[in-house]
Amino acid sequence: MISRRTLTTTLGAALAASATGSSLTAGAAPHGRRLLVRGGSVVTVDPVLGVLPRGDVLVDDGRIAAVGRDLDARDADVIDATDMIVMPGFVNTHHHLWSALGRNFVADGFPYFAAKRATSALYEPVDHYRSVLLGLAELANAGVTTVHNWCNNTRTPAHADAELRAHRDGLLRTRFSYGHVDQMPRDVPVDMTDVDRVRQQYFGGGTAFGGLVHLGVSLRGLSQSTEPAFVADMEAALGRGLPVAIHAGQAPPRTVDAADYERRGWLGPKTLLCHYVTALDSDIEVLVRTGTPLSWAPHSEFRLGTAGDPRATLLRMRAAGLPVSLSSDATSIAPSDMFETMRLAWTTGIPWQGTPTAALPEIGFRAVLEMATINGARALGLGDVTGSITVGKRADLVLVRTNDVNIAPGGLIETTLVQSATPANVDTVLVDGRVVKRGGRLVGYDVERIVRDARLSSLRIRTAAGGLLTPLA
Repeated sequence: MISRRTLTTTLGAALAASATGSSLTAGAAPHGRRLLVRGGSVVTVDPVLGVLPRGDVLVDDGRIAAVGRDLDARDADVIDATDMIVMPGFVNTHHHLWSALGRNFVADGFPYFAAKRATSALYEPVDHYRSVLLGLAELANAGVTTVHNWCNNTRTPAHADAELRAHRDGLLRTRFSYGHVDQMPRDVPVDMTDVDRVRQQYFGGGTAFGGLVHLGVSLRGLSQSTEPAFVADMEAALGRGLPVAIHAGQAPPRTVDAADYERRGWLGPKTLLCHYVTALDSDIEVLVRTGTPLSWAPHSEFRLGTAGDPRATLLRMRAAGLPVSLSSDATSIAPSDMFETMRLAWTTGIPWQGTPTAALPEIGFRAVLEMATINGARALGLGDVTGSITVGKRADLVLVRTNDVNIAPGGLIETTLVQSATPANVDTVLVDGRVVKRGGRLVGYDVERIVRDARLSSLRIRTAAGGLLTPLA
C-alpha cells in the first residue's frame, strides 16, 4: 500500500503525448517527489551494505538518498514493502528490440536466422516503434530497468527515429546502439552519416530523454562482414568516441582474436563483446587485462551455439575474473525474463568430472545476481548510475512479492530471487525514481494499445512474407 499522498492521484496526472501518438497512459510518477520504500528485505548488491533482512530505501528526486532501518522521512510518500524483496533493477546488456514483435515467427524447421532473413526487410518505421515499445513494456513488467537496445536492422534514418521515439515513450534506461541494415553486403562498410545526425539531433548534451538514453554503435563483426569492411567500421566508430558492441561468435570459426584486437587498440571498457563462446583461455586473459566487458545470453548460447558446450566457456570466464553480464538476445530465442536468465546461468554454471572444468569453481546465487545487475551496469558504462542500491545512484528499484504461491514460504533471500521468482511476482518497478509498475500492473504504459498495434504490425509482416505462420485469431 502507499500511504500519505497516494500515488493514484499522481498517476492520474496526464503525461505529454508524443507528436506521433504516444502509447503512454497517465502513469509514471514524476521527479521532485520523495518516496520511502519501507520494511522490505533489501538486496542491495552493494559490497558494503550487503543484504538487509529488513530495511528502508529513501528516494529523493529520483536519487537514492538513504538506505537503512527505520529511516525518518515524514514528508515522503510511503511504499509499504512488507513481505517483499527490494532489489536493484535488472540490466539486460544485449537485446534486439526491433524484433520483439517477431518473437513467434520461428517454427519447427524454420529457426531464428531463417525467420529473420525472411522478415527483416519488411519492417517499416512504424513497426520498429511498435516493436521497441512492446519490448520495453515487457522488460519493465519483468523488473528490467536498463536495457542495451542492440539495433542490428537500422534500415533508414526514419527507422532510427522511430526507435528513439519509442525510447522517449518507453521510460527505461537505455543504451541505443545504432547498427547496420540486416543482410547488407559483407564488403560494404556501415555508413556513419546518420549516426552523426542522430548524435547531433538527440544527444547534443551527451544523453537524451531526461538522461535515460545514451548513444552507442553496434557493429557486425567478422561473422557478417569482410575484414576491410569491419576495420573501417571499427575505426569510424572508435574515432567518434562512441561505445561499440560486437557479436563475438557462437560458432566456428573463431572470428575474434582478442590479442589482435588489443594490438589495434579496439578493446577496453567502451567495447562490449557478446557471446564469445569460441574464446580461448588466451582471449579471456586479454579481456580481463584490458577491462573489456562481456554479455552472456544463456538461452542463445545453448540454442544457437555450435562451438561446443557453452558451460565450459562461462566457467572459464568466471574463473579468470571476467565480469560477465547477462542478456536475452532476441525474444524469438529467449524471453525477456532475467529471473529465468539468472536461473539458467546458475543451473548450468557447474563443473563436471572428466573435463577441463572439473577444478573450476561453480557459479552461485550471489554471482548470478551480480551478473544481472551491477555487472550489466558496468558493462554499459553505468556503474556509477545504477546496478545496486547505493546512496547517490539513481533509484532503479524492483519490489518482489514473497507471499505468492510459487515463492512462499520464503527462505534465503538471494536464493529466492534466483530459484523461485518470476515476472509475475514483480509488484513494483521504479525507473529513475518514477513508478512504472505498481500492484503487479504496468501503470506507465497503455498495454492494450501497445499489444493491439504490435498485432497489426506482426500480421502485416507475416502476410508480406508469405504467411510464415497461421495468423492468430
